[in-house]
Amino acid sequence: MNEIVGKMIPVILVFFVGCLLRKFKLAGRGEGDFLLRLVFHVSLPALILIAVSRINLSWNLIHLPFIACGIILTTYVAAVFAGKLLKLENPTLGVFMVGSLIMNTGFALPFIIAAYGSEGVAKLAIFDFGNGFITFTFIYYLAVKYGSVEEKVKIPWKKILVNPPLWALTTALILNLKRVVMDGILSAFLETLGDLTIPLVMIALGLYFTPKLVKFKALSTALFLRMGLGFILGLAAVKLFSLEGVSKAIVLVSTASPVGYNTITFSSLEKLDTEFAASLVSMGILLGLLIIPMLLIVIG
Repeated sequence: MNEIVGKMIPVILVFFVGCLLRKFKLAGRGEGDFLLRLVFHVSLPALILIAVSRINLSWNLIHLPFIACGIILTTYVAAVFAGKLLKLENPTLGVFMVGSLIMNTGFALPFIIAAYGSEGVAKLAIFDFGNGFITFTFIYYLAVKYGSVEEKVKIPWKKILVNPPLWALTTALILNLKRVVMDGILSAFLETLGDLTIPLVMIALGLYFTPKLVKFKALSTALFLRMGLGFILGLAAVKLFSLEGVSKAIVLVSTASPVGYNTITFSSLEKLDTEFAASLVSMGILLGLLIIPMLLIVIG
């Protein structure tokens, strides 16, 4: 337990570095966007390549992406019901729906790395395949549906296919199955890039963090659906598939993770309620900083 706490504290401290940079106006959301793009296009693909190519694959892992999809779609049913009760206007309702569904595995990633290393990264990448696929198809469709952009609703297949982490996962799975081992300079290069992931993500989170309560009833309901109901469904999935060890931790931590960053991105693109989106993501980060480390300590 003390070992896990020792690994979590530096991760949280890096988050506060980002908060201080924002407070003293040395950096802002623009820099945060850049850092997250750097993670998405550079450090995370490198991390996935190394981690997944080295993991011992088994058929037990095939459950992980389907668990992610099942939990999101089940939460959607509850979100539709809750949205009707709240009687929200479409721009706010769109954010409510999107925010309730997207699992912020990017937030969970630094804590998973600290607690479980490359095995955790590999299994999280496999789990996140389901989360990412649903996010850029069905959930993006919802953002367009509730937005004010009067265009034909289209699934952004180009965004899905031109996706560095997805290609890194596919390449790593092929290398793993063909038993190709990366070593020497290439291995050291990828590991160096992958090691950037924790500081980049946590500093970016600190730059994004703007705690402000907007539309409290809708906000608290969305957070409960994403982190509370999500975690309950995660527990059910763990029992149903008899998951143990790191696989169990990945499912529980991911399903309890806060609202995804794409909530802000989709809200901006489709002219939804961006103020509500920013508040939802920020309050989710605050809760996540409390819940995820505690959850890992309990599991660990």
